[in-house]
Amino acid sequence: MLGDKKVTVVFVLGGPGSGKGTQCSNIVEHFGFTHLSAGDLLRAEIKSGSENGTMIENMIKEGKIVPSEVTIKLLQQAMIKNENDKFLIDGFPRNEENRAAFENVTKISPAFVLFFNCSEEEMERRLLGRNEGRVDDNIETIRKRFKVFVESSLPVIEYYDAKDKVKKIDAAKPIPEVFEDVKAIFAPYAKAT
Repeated sequence: MLGDKKVTVVFVLGGPGSGKGTQCSNIVEHFGFTHLSAGDLLRAEIKSGSENGTMIENMIKEGKIVPSEVTIKLLQQAMIKNENDKFLIDGFPRNEENRAAFENVTKISPAFVLFFNCSEEEMERRLLGRNEGRVDDNIETIRKRFKVFVESSLPVIEYYDAKDKVKKIDAAKPIPEVFEDVKAIFAPYAKAT
């Protein structure tokens, strides 16, 4: 639970390289959301050198999905510590089990799911081009991540789609065009100027 705090949560999903990070930065800047990346929180935990961090690092190296409880706890702590009440949760829930656990543990259902739809070829091209020195930006790992994304995340998207909560974005377009589509979706959350 987040105590007495009432929050708006938007799940941001899309394959690796679909442009989630870039668009989340734009949403933060224009609509005042706080961006929580499950991946960044996990990487920060790894850097902390904690026992938890070591376990997470080993799972990521093997291309496995970190247990829901671990990620949810990191997300909850981040939301509680933050002054804001509007959150973009990026790269989570990764699978149906994550989704159910998040709703059970936090009692929060997302306002909607922002889904960046992008072809595997385009995502691969982007990932190989970005080369941020991440251990998981090599072709074998990238293909493994695509496979995991398709097998695990699509059921989550279908679940929310059945509840009419998925906003699909064509993420193959150039960044400014993608952001125009994003802005249209987030218009109701525009900060009062």
